[in-house]
Amino acid sequence: MQQYSQFKALLAIAKASLRAIFRSPQSVFFSMFFPIVLIVIFGAISNGGGGISMDVAIDKKADTSNAVYEAIKHSPFLYFHSGSEDSLVDLMQKGKITALINIVKLPKTSDKEFERDFTDKYNIQLRSSSANQRELPGLQAILENTIEKINKGAGVTSPSIATISKPDIIQGREYKLIDFYLPGMIGFSLIGSAVFGVAFLFYSLRETLVLKRLYASPIRKRNIILGETLSRIIFQLFTVVILILFGTFFYHFTLANGIETFLNMLVVSTLAVLVFMGVGFIISSVAKNQNVIPIYSNLFMIPQYFLSGTFFSKAALPNNIQWLIKILPLTALNDSLRKISFEGAHITSCGKEIGVLAIWGIIVYAIAIKVFRWE
Repeated sequence: MQQYSQFKALLAIAKASLRAIFRSPQSVFFSMFFPIVLIVIFGAISNGGGGISMDVAIDKKADTSNAVYEAIKHSPFLYFHSGSEDSLVDLMQKGKITALINIVKLPKTSDKEFERDFTDKYNIQLRSSSANQRELPGLQAILENTIEKINKGAGVTSPSIATISKPDIIQGREYKLIDFYLPGMIGFSLIGSAVFGVAFLFYSLRETLVLKRLYASPIRKRNIILGETLSRIIFQLFTVVILILFGTFFYHFTLANGIETFLNMLVVSTLAVLVFMGVGFIISSVAKNQNVIPIYSNLFMIPQYFLSGTFFSKAALPNNIQWLIKILPLTALNDSLRKISFEGAHITSCGKEIGVLAIWGIIVYAIAIKVFRWE
């Protein structure tokens, strides 16, 4: 009598589950085509030259004891980064900071009209990189508007309290909108498909007694779970591959180190999928009926869509919740994908993000093992 093969049984479950996923129009649409639609929209915005935020930094040499600095610093349209000069220049070359702003106090003029209006006069010098060419006009417009408000507050229109010099441009890699949005769309797709897919699947299998029948079969329990898990991972990674290829060929998404970057993104995506699937296992076990599954799933996912830098920069959110944002699993996925794709970081350089995913994985599966039910 031929011995029962646990491995063949596992593969059979994975194959059947994967076939069912691809035959589900809802799964394919929301995992793959819906994110592609969003990429097309954001890609069109990118080609139009829009920006996600106006991130800047004050040059270490800037004169900060004046009204010009105070007005710029309190502009609601600017987000200020801090750090060493080398780190700020590095961010600027990578397109994450539009410019370094230097405020220089000019020698006093002998112009009597000027001395009547202002005691001092300033020159604003911008240091930027070729990665930010499209954002510079917007920044200059913000600064000009700020200067105009200071002038009006003083009751004069000429001469101005400050002028803006021609920007000093250094070389840098262009940071396109697609470089921000595509990793976010990958995260959006993975969390939604993994949580919803697993939650609905295992709830349905339990309610229709399929799990109970499989439990009574010769196949080991862990292989039943592994088979379903393997099919989900294959489907999700297929989705990631499609999204990356689409963004690369149609919108020139940046893969800093080519195939190495591509493979690193797949590894991080796999880790994240495992975490999100664990949440799906929990929801499928605690849900009393099918109607509450979307509620539980959305309670986990929707806050992360808006807090984790999926559609807009986390820098736009209040400082007092940044600690919360940093510990969310979708934040870890989005941040690590952007580091790997644009900055060319290796997966080993994403230790903080991998650590967050690992902690979530331990917690989620500890709960999932405790609450999981076969019937």
